[in-house]
Amino acid sequence: ASASGLAASTPTHVVASTRSGRIGGVREQGVQVFRGIRYGADTAPRRFQPALQEATWRGVRDALGYAASAPQNGDEGPGSEDCLFLNVWTPGLRDGARRPILFYIHGGGYNNGSGSHALYDGVNLCRRGDVVVVTVNHRLNAFGYLYLGESGDERLRDAGNVGQLDLIDALRWVREHAHEFGGDAGNVTVFGQSGGGAKIATLMAMPEADGLFHRAMTMSGQQVTAAGPRAAAQRTALFLAELGLGPRDTAALLAMPMARLLEATRVRDPSRVENTSLYFGPVLDTHNLPRHPFYPDAPAQSARIPMVIGNTRDETRAFLGNDEANFALTWDQLPQKLREQQYVDLSPEVVIAEYRRLYPDYTPSEAFFAATTAGRSWRGAIIEAEERAKQGAPAWVYQLDWRSPAEGGRLRAFHTLDIPLVFDNVAAKGSKTGDDARARAMAARMSEVLIALA
Repeated sequence: ASASGLAASTPTHVVASTRSGRIGGVREQGVQVFRGIRYGADTAPRRFQPALQEATWRGVRDALGYAASAPQNGDEGPGSEDCLFLNVWTPGLRDGARRPILFYIHGGGYNNGSGSHALYDGVNLCRRGDVVVVTVNHRLNAFGYLYLGESGDERLRDAGNVGQLDLIDALRWVREHAHEFGGDAGNVTVFGQSGGGAKIATLMAMPEADGLFHRAMTMSGQQVTAAGPRAAAQRTALFLAELGLGPRDTAALLAMPMARLLEATRVRDPSRVENTSLYFGPVLDTHNLPRHPFYPDAPAQSARIPMVIGNTRDETRAFLGNDEANFALTWDQLPQKLREQQYVDLSPEVVIAEYRRLYPDYTPSEAFFAATTAGRSWRGAIIEAEERAKQGAPAWVYQLDWRSPAEGGRLRAFHTLDIPLVFDNVAAKGSKTGDDARARAMAARMSEVLIALA
């Protein structure tokens, strides 16, 4: 394929028709695979604004390889503002089978990630459940969630939620093309891990998303409240100050090089307990997001949607387990460590005393990982589940206790461990599950839960 993605002389094995032109994919283990399908136009000319539909093309455009991720720092960066792509795995094309569609939203908070990781490959799910699998890229960090509602520029009234609007556009694309890819437009299950789960909870309260999906499964990702406009505007002011701009310097902001904007996202966020860069996420802007996702109650528009809410037992071992010292803490060191990492504003001494009462066999390090997990990752899941129960809406919860063998087993059931299990991809690069009978049995169990929901 040429740099533009247009078909070169290499023949393709399978061809599908989309609203903008034909695409060529490949067969992998009996599954038709299309990677890097456009569902929107390049966002660079419309930075911080809702995306336009992709342009049409002639001939067959290759969809053989993953396309650009959203602009971001880290391993998957720097990415590109031309990032509105999705990937499809399907057992059949145009066969009228009306298969359930599984639409996955990646993690990485609202800052990082893409739908192109090896762990998200959909072949095994397709083969196990006769389903269609879709993964998606969308705008992140400042490009997707920088609030500019106080800029006075009417073009930017949706800035703060365009990352969510990208997901809505992708879901509309799926609805429009379900028949072509052998899927059922009336049976779409959204599932997502970490930030992906939070994005799903937010979509459940967005009027424009109503009716675009019919089941939901969130994995270690919740969003009880969104950022209010005041807090979002305060973060925007810090971001603009880092760029040397004022609140109404929108022309300069729109012309700023992508790399400079990414650099500015690293500015310290004083509202966060942990030493971290600026938070970007959905904003309560009254029109795209007129209410908090799960406060003061569960959104009425999503009451009919069956929902699974899950977490892992040892979430914070994924990111606090990178510090060797956290595995050798003393009781004297523990209070200060909790002050640095505990999301809930409680006296560390009270928290420690209660853990020692409930779990007298815990070491200081075990109490540290347990307390940070309980305050950081579980509260939102419990709130969402309770609000669904009050509403009388169908909901289930899971907790993954199954332990990874990685690093001598010390990471236990860490954040992200459920991804290769639910995708049935324990043998994929990056999985920390191992590929023995024990891992394959748990992968079968978790992937079949998802398929049963769908």
